[in-house]
Amino acid sequence: MNDFIYSYPVKVYFGQGAAKKAFAAELGKVGKNVMVTYGGGSVKRSGVFDEICGLLKEAGKEIVEFSGIMPNPTYKKVQEGAALARDRHVDFILAVGGGSVIDCSKIIAAQAVSKKDIWDMEFKEHQFPTEFLPMGAVVTASGTGAEMNNGAVITNEETKQKAGVLGAYASFAVLDVEYTMTLPEKQVISGAFDTLSHCMETYFGSPRQGTLSDDIAEAVMRNTIRNIRALKKDMNDRNARSELMWASAMGENGILKIGKVTDFQAHQIEHQLGAYTDCNHGQGLAVIHPVLYRHMYQDGAEQFARFAENVWGISGEGKTREELAAAGVRALADFVKEIGMPTTFTEMGITDRSVLKATADTCNLTAGCCKKFSREEILQILEECW
Repeated sequence: MNDFIYSYPVKVYFGQGAAKKAFAAELGKVGKNVMVTYGGGSVKRSGVFDEICGLLKEAGKEIVEFSGIMPNPTYKKVQEGAALARDRHVDFILAVGGGSVIDCSKIIAAQAVSKKDIWDMEFKEHQFPTEFLPMGAVVTASGTGAEMNNGAVITNEETKQKAGVLGAYASFAVLDVEYTMTLPEKQVISGAFDTLSHCMETYFGSPRQGTLSDDIAEAVMRNTIRNIRALKKDMNDRNARSELMWASAMGENGILKIGKVTDFQAHQIEHQLGAYTDCNHGQGLAVIHPVLYRHMYQDGAEQFARFAENVWGISGEGKTREELAAAGVRALADFVKEIGMPTTFTEMGITDRSVLKATADTCNLTAGCCKKFSREEILQILEECW
């Protein structure tokens, strides 16, 4: 295991009535003006927005609404939110939504108090913000684990980059499964696959000789697979949704990454594809992962073999380590089909094949991957995903 320093700043309120408990304990620490950020209005239709705003008013807060945060939030939207926060003298940001809303809010929290352009600061000056508006998160769609960290995925439409940007940590996060019950099946399963992806992207990073972090990751992956299958049988299974909500948090609260250099090559490919196509994140990952892993399992055969045995329950009897590793990749591909996720980009509705080369030419190549890919190999992988 590599050397590490571990600190975890987000306080989690989990379970029924968590918002009321969190607000009672946390809102007295912040100022009066609260900006509630949300997406396209589903939180209003579900009644979650009214409940949250009712609790804020009980706490004596003035509410500033910032709506319309899209599934792949843009840097333009960040700037719009930051301008509103400054204009209305916002004291606290409360993100109510899934990963996109929370991610956008993290960068709004940074940009609202900075005179520098956050994108230029991070990508040109290689500096990161240190001052933020305080914020909290109420999760209404789990899978990204966005409430657990300060990373955000933002699309800069001008530069055609969809990239990770660092912003604020939430001081607290509300995880109440009741707020997720109205989500459609497609969105729930897509989010849960993102959780599985986060675990795999960490698990196949280095070192790959089996760490405590890997042992925990295997348990989270098994739990995620089991509960996705449970939801496919009954989308109203609250226990399964609750387990997946916590698995999502575990995937991104840093525990699995302790002592590891993570991979995240699949995420980097999908992110940049999303910059050109605005595709669904979880679906894109479901298409990319099996193909990418067919190109890299031989370079990480021991860890992929362990993945086959300890996550998918495949016996190693009569198989070489490489054969067992390949069986684990096939099990993942079969699972994608089993849960009804797409297996090709065309199934996702992507019709412009030229975006494949653009993606390969511009996506980030990660350091922790089992194999160091060339851009030609990334293009081949994307072509096989078509």
